[in-house]
Amino acid sequence: MGGTQYGKFQSFCKDATLPVCNILVANNQPPEAAYGGCILRGITLSNNRNLANLGSILLAGLAILVTLFLLWRAERKAAAVGRREMQLFLAGFLVIEICEIFTVGGFPLHNDVRKGFSAVHIAAIVATTWILLMNAVVGYQLLDDGTALSLGLIGFTSLALFVGTGYVALDTAFSWSGFWDSSLEPPHQNYALYTLYQLAPLVFLFLFFVLESVLVLRILGETKPMVYLVAAALLFAIGQVFMYVVSKHICSGTDGKINGTLFETLFTLLSVVAIFVFWSSITEDDWPVQ
Repeated sequence: MGGTQYGKFQSFCKDATLPVCNILVANNQPPEAAYGGCILRGITLSNNRNLANLGSILLAGLAILVTLFLLWRAERKAAAVGRREMQLFLAGFLVIEICEIFTVGGFPLHNDVRKGFSAVHIAAIVATTWILLMNAVVGYQLLDDGTALSLGLIGFTSLALFVGTGYVALDTAFSWSGFWDSSLEPPHQNYALYTLYQLAPLVFLFLFFVLESVLVLRILGETKPMVYLVAAALLFAIGQVFMYVVSKHICSGTDGKINGTLFETLFTLLSVVAIFVFWSSITEDDWPVQ
């Protein structure tokens, strides 16, 4: 990660369909025309409109249904450690998938509306990965899970991240203060959004994996749950490879019909399911906590 490239989104947005790419364009400029690369056109509708990514929209819809089912399943596990905290994470993922329909899914919308959804999408990603990290901390029972204090701390900190990230994204998109206006032109360099959107979630996810690994292997003395945790990490990584590396090749090969976004949506959903199964596996029994 060279210093000269830090904060630049030009190459990312050229090769991948990211919610941040809808934001880092000047007013009235369509995102697909701003970065070059393969343009995702999808299905042509009336009045020169396009449903850019039907596959991603359908998979996001499936993800919403699956997440609602997982929320219901978590509700039934009344005695499980971190049940409410896991439901907070699932609720955050639900918001992400709803936004995804209108951002990377390419649902035909006015540019300003898409920018609004994109800002919420980005903020939800940051807040939700933070909530996931807090789920790992909850497993150590430093505070009683499910209490007003535990949920309040997680809720307040995640809300602060959501509001802060959302403000930066909206201010960039609509030039409220003009502070980030330079990022609306190539190479689309925005240090704040790069740190919040590209780096912070990866740090949160890495720390989640480390903390849960220590909890399972050292404290609980188990190995089976690690299968689900490693599977979650691998599925998420595969989704990111489809998004950042393979997407442009799929787009070019299908003449702009689809790209890697729908596969990223699918593998991220599978990763969330694996995280839920992992959580369920370490809370289904009364593990002896040392």
